[in-house]
Parts: sequence; structure tokens; C-alpha cells
Amino acid sequence: MRVFHLRQRSLVRGTVLALASFVAGFLISGFPALRPNPWMIAPVLVCAAAALDTARCMQRRWNFYHGAVLLLLYTDLMILLLLTFFLVVPYSGLTP
Repeated sequence: MRVFHLRQRSLVRGTVLALASFVAGFLISGFPALRPNPWMIAPVLVCAAAALDTARCMQRRWNFYHGAVLLLLYTDLMILLLLTFFLVVPYSGLTP
């Protein structure tokens, strides 16, 4: 299967990694009562790798596939931003 070959491009692998890192980060952070946890770095790094894997699927010419990859890339970046928020906010002292 192409999903398990790291040298080949795969949208499925990037999407599944991003969603899995979101679920793991959500469980690790203890949302809604955010608590400091250094293990939140792992889901952030996995999501960044997933975004890079999704970005590898971009094509030079614009078509609907390129638009779909761009939409998935924006989704990966939103997940990355949320996980970074879960990582940084407990250490900032903004939570009660």
C-alpha cells in the first residue's frame, strides 16, 4: 500500500497523522482544564510532519486536486495552531 511507503506521496497518511495528533493532543492536554504537560510537544511535532507530508502532494498547475490539497493543508495548519495553543497557554499563566 502506498500509505506505508514514506518516500511516496500520500494525502491519506498526512490527514490521518494530523487527526491522530489532534486527538492525542486533546487527550493529553486535559481540555477544558488545560494543565502544563511537556508531552504536548510530541503531537505538535507529529502534526508538523503531517503538514509537510501533505505539502509534498502539491502540484505545479492549479486544478481541483491542487485545491483539495490546499484545503487539507489549511486544515493541518489549524490543527497545528490549536495544538500549539494547548502547549503554550498553560505555561503562560493565563488560565485560572
